[in-house]
Amino acid sequence: MAANVNWQSKLNKAAHHTSDYSSTEAILRRGQAFTITLNFQTNYCCLLFPLAGPSPAESQQTKAIFNLSEEGASGWSAIQEPSEPGCMNFTISSPANAVIGRYKLKLQIVSGNKVSSTLLGQFVLLFNPWCPNDDVYMANEKERQEYVLNDSGIIFQGLEKYIQQEAWNYGQFEEDILDISLAILDRSLNHRQDPAVDVSNRNNPIYVSRVVSATVNSNDEKGVVQGKWNGKYCSGTNPLHWSGSVTILRKWYRGRYKPVRYGQCWVFAGVMCTVLRSLGIPTRVITNFNSAHDTNINLSIDKYIDISGKTLYLNEDSVWNFHVWNESWFVRRDLGSFYDGWQVLDATPQERSKGIFQCGPASTRAIKEGDVNLDYDSSFVFAEVNADYVTWICYSNKRKERIYSDTRKIGKFISTKAVGINSRVDVTDNYKYPEGSLKERQVYKKALKLLGVRSTGRRTKIRRHRRRSSVAQRQNMTEPARKPSISGKLILSASPVIGQDVLLTFALRNLISDFNTVKIKLRASAILYTRKPKTEILQWSRFIKLGPEEVKEISFKISYSQYKNSLTDDRKILVTAVCEAKQGASLLVEKDIILQDPFITIKVLGPTVVHKAVNVQVTFTNPLSEVVTDCVLRAEGSGLLKEQLKINVERMAPMESSTVQFEIIPYKTGTRQLQVDLVCTHFSDIKGFITLDVTPVQ
Repeated sequence: MAANVNWQSKLNKAAHHTSDYSSTEAILRRGQAFTITLNFQTNYCCLLFPLAGPSPAESQQTKAIFNLSEEGASGWSAIQEPSEPGCMNFTISSPANAVIGRYKLKLQIVSGNKVSSTLLGQFVLLFNPWCPNDDVYMANEKERQEYVLNDSGIIFQGLEKYIQQEAWNYGQFEEDILDISLAILDRSLNHRQDPAVDVSNRNNPIYVSRVVSATVNSNDEKGVVQGKWNGKYCSGTNPLHWSGSVTILRKWYRGRYKPVRYGQCWVFAGVMCTVLRSLGIPTRVITNFNSAHDTNINLSIDKYIDISGKTLYLNEDSVWNFHVWNESWFVRRDLGSFYDGWQVLDATPQERSKGIFQCGPASTRAIKEGDVNLDYDSSFVFAEVNADYVTWICYSNKRKERIYSDTRKIGKFISTKAVGINSRVDVTDNYKYPEGSLKERQVYKKALKLLGVRSTGRRTKIRRHRRRSSVAQRQNMTEPARKPSISGKLILSASPVIGQDVLLTFALRNLISDFNTVKIKLRASAILYTRKPKTEILQWSRFIKLGPEEVKEISFKISYSQYKNSLTDDRKILVTAVCEAKQGASLLVEKDIILQDPFITIKVLGPTVVHKAVNVQVTFTNPLSEVVTDCVLRAEGSGLLKEQLKINVERMAPMESSTVQFEIIPYKTGTRQLQVDLVCTHFSDIKGFITLDVTPVQ
């Protein structure tokens, strides 16, 4: 028996919001009916059954058998619709909790004692944010358009006082990306250990998102991206050079699952956003400024410096200028409806969770309420946005003096892209109550208490840490007996631009009505965005005499010649001033500086119409007072360029502007994002993007 099947692709894709996928395969969403037509006629009893995974079984919800016009035990059903002679129209419905993934559909015909079956073909079933009974249901259509269907976006980076927009090409509908996303699930440790059980668990977004958070990094299996935060990137790609997920995912897939080198937090988050959106889970990218990495989960980040301002690594705690993770939207049947909604997921390999480098899903409601005892990894995420920041000065006699404890530094300007537009939305209120409020401190104390009585291993770890700290304080740490008698502020005299001198002023104020002598030790270092110092740029010390309540300003500069060979690709400089006053406690003043890029200008020279060529002109400037060579301009954009475009820029004179022109042929209508990136060995990337409205052919 043979049957010619019409999957009614255009009709079903429109109804299931899957028209954007660049695939001829039937791509459907669970909990929603779809139509197929079989070009043959029979009067006998028909059975249909979809099969998922390597060992389909009804007990695992990976196999369902159902008669026409009768719902099967698993919730699948089929109805035969009116049809023309010689064909049969079926409307098939899947349950809203069906396993997602690739299915085979078989038709079985029973005629007396004779049973015959035929394979009708394959289809892919996805999560369905449009279905009220699906765990990922999102009621707002504009939010569904943004968090499921938008294939480009913005990732925020920089500093809390200098937040930058970086465009990212998610490209979840591009050719092969859905196949690659399903392959990521099949590469997980869970799937290798027990494929049948793993596939049967794929009905649950909690399970699927956690698996993706583990498999997007390469640490425990041949996951997608290998992280690197130090040294040279000559054996791979500098993380700053990536502008989207498509190139990364294809490189991993075509390279037979060899991890792609290299990524940092925004790369992991961008890739995970692509994978989860492609599978139908509403997902967005979140940036947390002044993000704590609390290795011992005691909700305190202790920073140690010597009397010259040099950072001492006496523990593994750190504060990153920013850290990027994801949020996905679904209900928490494991925790209760109070914790439904946005869930934090993080693919950056920082700490192990249940033995594997994975993080989440942690409910943002749990984090806000201090419920750090709930799955998954809510205690780690709570510390990232709520830890206290304590700074110590270490003296040569091993005495340690606590300079200050800051309860408001960590977790600032938590940001994501707005719905429908490329602007920043602050979502800090989703994570915590207002800093300094009574409720915020109550939640912090609640979290400390919960962490103190957790599992034996964690409790022992924390209590040992506290015991060490208290002993150390009794032996050689002293609280400042007096307040500082001085205050200070580092002020940028002009916007710092790469290739130019950095001009600063240190304003020092005497807070007492008496004369005061202050010894200033100032240091500037090139740092990574993780705030880890890499190279010292300058260091000086001097004595300043201040009259009663006098303010003195000391101007100084960090010249281009001083920093040009030290600066990292992050373009960040940390300036610290340690001030020892004759009267009062010591003072530490810090300032993070990010050197700004010159602008890059993008112009589209004509209307953007689908399948019609149009030229794009890009103008940029060499920011340095020296000749630069061997630059490459890269361009990409879903619906605009099938593959990343690379154009060599051979030579640019000092401060010279150059123009490059190239052609694009848009292949999808709607709002599209074109990203350009000038990559050069002489300075870090200069990036820009433009939003285009691609119209249909008139």
